[in-house]
Amino acid sequence: MFIDSHCHLDFPDLAANLDELLRKMQENQVTHALCVSVNLPHFPRVRALAEAHENLFASVGVHPDYEDQIEPEANELADLANHPKVIAIGETGLDYFRLTGDLEWQRERFRKHIRAARKANKPLIIHTRSAAADTLRIMQEEGADEVGGVMHCFTESWEVAQQAIAMNFYISFSGIVTFKNALALKEVAKNIQLDRMLIETDSPYLAPVPFRGKLNQPAYVRHVAEEIAQLRSTKVEEIAVATTDNFFNLFKVNRNGSHTN
Repeated sequence: MFIDSHCHLDFPDLAANLDELLRKMQENQVTHALCVSVNLPHFPRVRALAEAHENLFASVGVHPDYEDQIEPEANELADLANHPKVIAIGETGLDYFRLTGDLEWQRERFRKHIRAARKANKPLIIHTRSAAADTLRIMQEEGADEVGGVMHCFTESWEVAQQAIAMNFYISFSGIVTFKNALALKEVAKNIQLDRMLIETDSPYLAPVPFRGKLNQPAYVRHVAEEIAQLRSTKVEEIAVATTDNFFNLFKVNRNGSHTN
């Protein structure tokens, strides 16, 4: 019924209790989850999770916050994405909030991920924070619209959302949308086209209300859907069906866990 389109089940706090987390997912009707890569040294453990569980998928990429890394090449990323359970490139993008100084390396890394996605013909998972203008510009310059993808853990304006959607991207809402002070984000969730919406936890981070401040997990994605349903004055089932269909359409996977061409 629900899909967590972005989580980090390989992170130690979650990996230590994987069986319990998978059970909680089932109890809360969270049928699938996408485990997202943040660096290449840990990518094998992300891929292994997807290989071991029919309802888990993986991505491959290097997060923009990971500064001291061997820079991935587009061909390398595309080759690693050539796997039936690796369904996306990322997470990638720009983050000017945590890092300062000359961030040209970050922009170049982002460009390589977009080129890898085009080469592999798989969608992008994009992280952007305090960098919307440059993010959209590079997406446009590198032809990100050819493969599309998702603006994950979206916290930007309605205008940024519309520009991303125009480039064939989906907008994914995390537990932040349940926070009382996230008024602008609530407006985006209220008004966005239903066929361009995804939901996620970004666990172990950003647990939604009523679990805010605690360790997040994929089972909690239903609270994101419930908040959006309330904002839109509709039933949670409508949000569940739409976001589930959107996930399978974007990432080109069947409901049994296999990849479609």
